[in-house]
Amino acid sequence: MPKSAMGKAMTYYLRQYPKLENILSDGRIELDNNKIENSIRPMALGRKNFLFCGYHRAAQYAAMFYSFFGTCKLHGANPTIWLEDTLEKIKDHNIQNLEELLPGYQKS
Repeated sequence: MPKSAMGKAMTYYLRQYPKLENILSDGRIELDNNKIENSIRPMALGRKNFLFCGYHRAAQYAAMFYSFFGTCKLHGANPTIWLEDTLEKIKDHNIQNLEELLPGYQKS
């Protein structure tokens, strides 16, 4: 029956089968997600640490900088140099184009 546990499992399988077929037909596609899991682990740990910032606003700022520095790491940018450069440029930068100051930003 479709509402039974086995029916739900089969429905899930049938919906996921095309993805599984892609993985099995192309050896370049990895079956696990360890790289993603490992890359977001520091964020999860940081989120726990934000609970103890003392003030909600301080936790927001800490999370924001944590994200910026994580993005620097992903793009191979030095966070100290990026932050100094951004603080230097931000006062004269158009508020409509702030994304241009993000680490690794490239115009498409």
